[in-house]
Amino acid sequence: MITKSIYDRPATVKHLELPEGKRILVISDIHGNMEYFRGVLDRVHFSEDDILIINGDFCEKGPDSLGVLRYIMELSGRGNVHTICGNCDDWGTVFTASPEADGHILQYILHKKRGLLWDMLRECGIDPFAVETLAECKKQLFNGFLDEWRFLMRLPHAIETDRFIFAHAACDPSKPLNEQSVDDFVKYDYFLNSNRFFDKWVIVGHMPVVLYHKNIVCANPIVDKVKKIVSIDGGCVLKDDGQLNCLMIPHKDSQHFYWSSYDSFPEYTALDAQSEGERSYYVAWSDSRVQVLERGEEFSRCRHVTTGYELDILTKYLFSDEEITRCNDCTDYVIPIEKGDVVKVVETTSRGYFIKHKGVSGWYFGRLEKI
Repeated sequence: MITKSIYDRPATVKHLELPEGKRILVISDIHGNMEYFRGVLDRVHFSEDDILIINGDFCEKGPDSLGVLRYIMELSGRGNVHTICGNCDDWGTVFTASPEADGHILQYILHKKRGLLWDMLRECGIDPFAVETLAECKKQLFNGFLDEWRFLMRLPHAIETDRFIFAHAACDPSKPLNEQSVDDFVKYDYFLNSNRFFDKWVIVGHMPVVLYHKNIVCANPIVDKVKKIVSIDGGCVLKDDGQLNCLMIPHKDSQHFYWSSYDSFPEYTALDAQSEGERSYYVAWSDSRVQVLERGEEFSRCRHVTTGYELDILTKYLFSDEEITRCNDCTDYVIPIEKGDVVKVVETTSRGYFIKHKGVSGWYFGRLEKI
């Protein structure tokens, strides 16, 4: 969405004094999904007695970026909600960039067919595909959404408290916070794998936590007690089986973390127990090229190009009809289930069910009863 050069500027850090006895809730990577945002707030019983940190990327990719932005603005008026700018929220800077960037921005809007500017154009009654140059409607978009632009352009890139640093993607322990760039905070993949250690707890999103696993798919937050990093992005919108996580810190001096999550998949009771499979692999978007060995109507036998691992993949997950193609995130993990477990069904197939149980996704071949 945004070129790296736009991130190469000084960041803004907000210093926040957390009140005594307040629960701190942290949510990241909402990605325009209003249902999941409201759902997780309801699940954790969010109230004015809590402090809520929105840890970036509340816009883009999902169906209602403008609605989520306005809801966050409404919540922020209560004084207990604090929002950080993620790489998908930096539209204030992007939109005021040099006119040379307008063509790339318009190309992005028309390719994604959703997102904040898409929502704004449609609310103004403008057909995005009828726009020849962004310059022709920039003034209308500015004047029509002044409050939204002011909110976005005032967002900090990190929040620091006595014991915590909240940043969208990362921060650099070798530099003081006030000397770091926007790039240091919003654009760092696989931050948990970096050789960085902190005195304060650093809470981040940006990188779906499922991508840190190789053999299973688990969307629950990861707490690294040695590095003092907590990564919380549950893959909301980005993953077919994603969830929106809410990290819960009981009070400002706590070093214990709890979490809850929300997704919209239907719940069932497992009628049969199932043992864990002996072997599995997780094909993730970052390395998703597969060779189709035998294409079927429902499942296709495939070989992962990088590892040579063979597994059956839902044919609808394959991106093209070619022999070598990319695919959706997928796994052949057979998840352990006890009789009576409550599970969520992501996919129903002729062979069985692709389910979630306590944040972990995998295949189940027993019987289910709808709750």
